[in-house]
Amino acid sequence: MITFSVFAYLGASSQDKEWTLEDCINFALDSNINIKKQVLMVESQKAQLLQDYLIMLPDLNAGATHGYNWGQTVDRYTNQFATSRVQSNNFYLGTQFNLFQGLRQVNTVNQAKLNYEAIQYDLDLMMDDISIAVAGYYLDILFNKEILAVAKAQLEITQQQVNRMQKMVDAGTLARGDLLNIEAQLATEELQVVEAENRLTISYLSIQQLIDHPYSPTFEIETPELKPIEAPQVALTAQNVYDVALAQRPEIKSAEIRVQSAEKGISIARGYLSPTLSFSGSWATGYSGASQQENGQIITTTAPIGYLQSNPSEIVVTDYDTPLGYETIPFEDQLNDNQNKSLQLSLNIPIFNGWQVRTAISQAKIAKEEADLTLQQTKLDLDKKIQQAYADAVAALKNYNASGKKVNAQQEAFKYSEQKLGVGLVTAVEYNETKKNLTAAESDLLQAKYRFIYTTTVLDFYMGKPLTLNR
Repeated sequence: MITFSVFAYLGASSQDKEWTLEDCINFALDSNINIKKQVLMVESQKAQLLQDYLIMLPDLNAGATHGYNWGQTVDRYTNQFATSRVQSNNFYLGTQFNLFQGLRQVNTVNQAKLNYEAIQYDLDLMMDDISIAVAGYYLDILFNKEILAVAKAQLEITQQQVNRMQKMVDAGTLARGDLLNIEAQLATEELQVVEAENRLTISYLSIQQLIDHPYSPTFEIETPELKPIEAPQVALTAQNVYDVALAQRPEIKSAEIRVQSAEKGISIARGYLSPTLSFSGSWATGYSGASQQENGQIITTTAPIGYLQSNPSEIVVTDYDTPLGYETIPFEDQLNDNQNKSLQLSLNIPIFNGWQVRTAISQAKIAKEEADLTLQQTKLDLDKKIQQAYADAVAALKNYNASGKKVNAQQEAFKYSEQKLGVGLVTAVEYNETKKNLTAAESDLLQAKYRFIYTTTVLDFYMGKPLTLNR
């Protein structure tokens, strides 16, 4: 995992500073759209993990209704027909809690935790890939700057040779044909300088595009003191590097965690074979405008109900209390009288559900096998990258040493040819050929140098070392 922190670039603008490798990487990590999208995916997975935790808690829901009814209907509280407009109110509070579900929810939470951890490693890997790419583009600029310096140095030598030969031609001691050949070489090297300048400009444009920096022609990078080109840089074997990388690389961590997540997926699927036990409770009450009671006002009437057998002439009477009217039962009284409470335990035993659970278990096992294969492939890919980087580093070191010897030899040959040209012992064509050979040898040396620095930087990075080009 990369050691640079992600932060908003608040330093001076590219117009008044030289950008270090760390500056470029930090700017890229802070500006890259894909990284921002991956950060959002991490936040989304974090929210899902919280949801999976909270869903294990009992739920609690409340409800209320308010309405009117016209026409004939049976009032739910009086169980009588009502024909006039009736107001009704209902209030509800209920809860439900799963006591046992075959540990499905526990395994779901554990799987969500693993997925959250894996996606964080995916973010680390994306940051690592961008950082390595930035380092490569940064080295490309340094390489092109040195190539330009070599081209300019060769151009200056040729220009000096043209000036000297011009004086010799003017003095009549040298044929004009030799001067024309050197001038042709001068024109070729002027073109090489222009081409080197163009490549440097393109490399500056490329790194600014890579880090999503608005293009600026004054963008300039710092030239660090580079690592030494020496054998100890590749003293470790590729297997040593792989063993260390295997224990810490984010792509390996992510693949391993996804295997564990797939195992939880199998446990979740198997949980649907288990009986489920749940608890629920509710409280409800309501109000109806059709619920009536006597208003407390009565009228007493006397009515005969018979006579005495012993004295038929004596009539027996009684008093009747008749209500004068009715009123709707008060809202508060109805809410108290109409309460309904319930508690319930529910057991559900799966017997046959169209083989859906068995199919889900089979699919979860297949997902586990796919995760295993992905882990194997990720390990193979990492091994190939390290083997390739190691082989490139060894080859680059050999090329660098051989190119260094070739440069030394070509420098001596060029000096000798330059001296012989001054006394007319070699032609301008032979001189130009010797000079081309020196330029090519110097170019090969620089290519080997920067190839070695890049590959050893990658190997160090796989070993968990900070990404740096400095000595």
